Amino acid sequence: MQARAAALGFDAILWRGGHDLFGQRLPPMDGPAPQWLEVDVTRFPLDHDLVRAHPDLFAIRRSGDFDGPVDPRHPMPAAGEALARLRAPEAADLLAGPIGARLAEWADAGIGGFRLLRPERIGPEMLAAIAARIADKNVTLLAGPFGDDRAAGARLAAAGLDYGITSFAWWDLRAPWLIEEHAALAGAVPLLAELRSDQPVPDEDEHAIGRLLLSASVSASGIVVPEAVLARCADAPAMVARAVATVKRAAEYRGTMRRLSGSSDPVTALLRADAEDPRAAARALLALINTTRDPQPAPAAGTLAQRAGSALDLSHADLSPLAPGEVRLVEAVPGRPVLCPVVKSGAVRAAKSPRLVVEQVTPCVAGGDFAVKRVVGDVVRVGADIFADGHEQLAAELRWRACDGKAWKRVRMTQHPNDRWTAEFPLDRLGPHEFVVEGWLDRFGGFRRDFARKLEAGVAQPVDHAEGRALIEQAVARCKGKVRAGLEAQLARLDTVDTEADSAAVLLDEALAALMDAADDRPHALAAPPQRVDAERLAARFSSWYELFPRSMSDDGARHGTFDDVIAHLPRVRDMGFDTLYFPPIHPIGKTNRKGPNNTLTPGPDDPGSPYAIGSAEGGHDAIHPELGGFGDFDRLVAAARDHGLEIALDFAIQASPDHPWLSEHPGWFAWRPDGSMKYAENPPKKYQDIVNVDFYGPDAVPELWTALRDVILLWIDHGVKVFRVDNPHTKPLPFWEWMIADVRARHPDAIFLAEAFTRPTMMYRLAKIGFSQSYTYFTWRDRKQELIDYVTELTTTAPKEFYRPHFFVNTPDINPLFLQTSGRPGFRIRAVLAATLSGLFGVYSGFELCEAAPLPGKEEYLDSEKYEVRPRDWDAPGNIIADITLLNRLRRAHPALQTHLNTRFYIAHDENILWYGKASEDGSEKIMVMVNLDPHAAHECDFEIPLWEFGLPDDGGIAVEDLVEGHRFDWYGKVQHIRIAPDQPYRIWRLSLPGDGA
Repeated sequence: MQARAAALGFDAILWRGGHDLFGQRLPPMDGPAPQWLEVDVTRFPLDHDLVRAHPDLFAIRRSGDFDGPVDPRHPMPAAGEALARLRAPEAADLLAGPIGARLAEWADAGIGGFRLLRPERIGPEMLAAIAARIADKNVTLLAGPFGDDRAAGARLAAAGLDYGITSFAWWDLRAPWLIEEHAALAGAVPLLAELRSDQPVPDEDEHAIGRLLLSASVSASGIVVPEAVLARCADAPAMVARAVATVKRAAEYRGTMRRLSGSSDPVTALLRADAEDPRAAARALLALINTTRDPQPAPAAGTLAQRAGSALDLSHADLSPLAPGEVRLVEAVPGRPVLCPVVKSGAVRAAKSPRLVVEQVTPCVAGGDFAVKRVVGDVVRVGADIFADGHEQLAAELRWRACDGKAWKRVRMTQHPNDRWTAEFPLDRLGPHEFVVEGWLDRFGGFRRDFARKLEAGVAQPVDHAEGRALIEQAVARCKGKVRAGLEAQLARLDTVDTEADSAAVLLDEALAALMDAADDRPHALAAPPQRVDAERLAARFSSWYELFPRSMSDDGARHGTFDDVIAHLPRVRDMGFDTLYFPPIHPIGKTNRKGPNNTLTPGPDDPGSPYAIGSAEGGHDAIHPELGGFGDFDRLVAAARDHGLEIALDFAIQASPDHPWLSEHPGWFAWRPDGSMKYAENPPKKYQDIVNVDFYGPDAVPELWTALRDVILLWIDHGVKVFRVDNPHTKPLPFWEWMIADVRARHPDAIFLAEAFTRPTMMYRLAKIGFSQSYTYFTWRDRKQELIDYVTELTTTAPKEFYRPHFFVNTPDINPLFLQTSGRPGFRIRAVLAATLSGLFGVYSGFELCEAAPLPGKEEYLDSEKYEVRPRDWDAPGNIIADITLLNRLRRAHPALQTHLNTRFYIAHDENILWYGKASEDGSEKIMVMVNLDPHAAHECDFEIPLWEFGLPDDGGIAVEDLVEGHRFDWYGKVQHIRIAPDQPYRIWRLSLPGDGA
């Protein structure tokens, strides 16, 4: 066996059987392959000295199988063995030594590694103590699977294991849980994927074993393959060789592993990257697994790139259909983004642009030269009404290109009733694109249409044949080359025909039609103005934000937090499932008119002030508040966040403390009163005595102030920040934003800007049109059923759907909603599930997960607001909803249907407090359904309708249901169902699919 294992390419032989340490014989140790042994370190013989000396550390198995009467006054005699309680506090001190000594003895006898059985009974402390005692033996320790408690498994894996074993043997090759297990454990220890000796596979699936071997190889750092499984392989040597090669190839990608497919997809797509965050990966490996016994199309390149969250270049990848059971590896690198030339002196021209806007809103992006918003991987579906007088035949084409390209790509458009024409094109690069629709009179196409009708009706005349010939002759006169030669050949055919039937056959020949199309001079051609399309990265449409004040990451209210303190909190933010970590301003804070606690005007000497009062002697927008750290500390934080799969977002607030250096260095950037003073900022009824505003049209502001603000953004981009939340953009000139965002994104197409504008809808929509990728919304104040339905319907079915991406923040440092103030823990859970499932963009301000809601009396503001003081917290405080937030973010990652707001549809639930909505996957194969009781104080029940009709099912049909919160599966029969929802579990999330979809 040893020789065969080595010949097949395995690194070691693992002897199964749960060998106990004391008294059991070892298997033969000869052969070229290293020998590993399964060991149960919990089993001790009854006569062991430690069992006698410390019986409380063991569970003694007793038996009634003995001669003599049973005496109930005495315990049954011991028989068999003793099971050590290795998690007992004193176990590590008393038992690690004998266990380690025995393992060392076996290592000296030739054992090269041990698989520790029952890892859940061992515990990290005991494992670390055992590992320390055999550290000099150069043996391998492995254990697993670790069960459902992945955090405990990660702690055990980090305690001294060389390898952990995943739960691959139970994976159906589709579900997201194996990837979640990998994410929880991979950071602690290299992982092995194990197959079971009795691995169930359909008898008729000849590809099953090979598919499992290769899938295991790509999902981990190594594989454990039972001999019984190899015996079922038709060609074990070749299959094992490919599996070993796959392990080595996949091992080069030590970063994240993500699933890029849905639970219903027949082809599972796994992404292995060389960085924890795919957005920062230099290269990636895609594994495409055909989980069926039939050929299947490969996922589209755009779909794979989009779900990876990275603009992968798959232009040279083999995405041909997969054979039955095929596992294909595809290498990819980040695609080259579209870089546009930067316009010089653009700020001067932009400053002269009109500041007022007059527009008529239509279902398109109206009111100016504004871009439709999409993300890389989307397919842009274009439609146009194209018509002319009379009954002339028309033709139309769609042309598109990236803005740095010269050549247009083209596709003919399809005509539909009522003069509607459609076509579509893909977005495969990051950055701006444009498309044009052109229509023209198709004279030869019109002739063919009318001529065919006349022939069918038997009314065609010789002049009709002559008309067709004349059109061909005209085309010959205006074209050259192969097209001309082809047309002349067709004329020669007409010269040789003997009957009108033969003439008709030539005139209606498809080959002639193609030649005439190539020679068409497109009379009366009319092209619509170009329409721009902005292809942004996925994070512009799908992201989960967590906002915190770095200074409050201190563990003591008397100590100002630092960037190093934030680094310590990164695992907590990551584990809740967020991918973007957002900070309010981190710049030096002024002292003039500094605010005290609760926005008072009487600060103490140690009060930190509001971070929005930007600027002091230490610097302004291009500096860091000294108590947080320096640029080196910030760069280290950005790198650490990236290692945790987090992207840093910064606040860009264009305002200044009276102490800002710009007031003395550039007084012409501000508006001064006649007495030399300056008016402080106001947003009635709020007053900001510690803040003054710049004057964008001041004496020296254009272009110096405009370019200085642009350069602030470029500075932070140089330090690794590509996402900016912009404070109150609606109070600054629109021409400035349009120029500044375009200038920055011409250099950095992956930059993202979020507009924090709680103002009139017209202004909020205009900000989105001129370049903001995302926008705050009215969701914060929409908490009743019809309000939510109306608002989301507006965003998904009217003009804003093309350019406005709603970011549903549940709370902000400035807004403590009345609903949260009065709803208790159920209210926080209600708002979390609404925000996380209605929109692809979901944001939380820290403290929300702890259900903080204490208000300033009569206001939508927080008592003891963090804006004015350092606020450490107990992040594990009882009553938190961390589990809910973690679940919601997990589901958002696992189900692409939850990654956009545009697919949200509402359904009938006969209660004004129960909101019932669904989000379909792009191909319609599954639908995520969400039901929420909007009343945090009382239970509600009602009848509701299942959208069976969307699956092509009758009203009495059945639908497969997966409870994504509780993990149950069941079927619903019939369109009308009944439910009761109480505040202690105010929401349900289900996945609907057709019965038998295999998910």
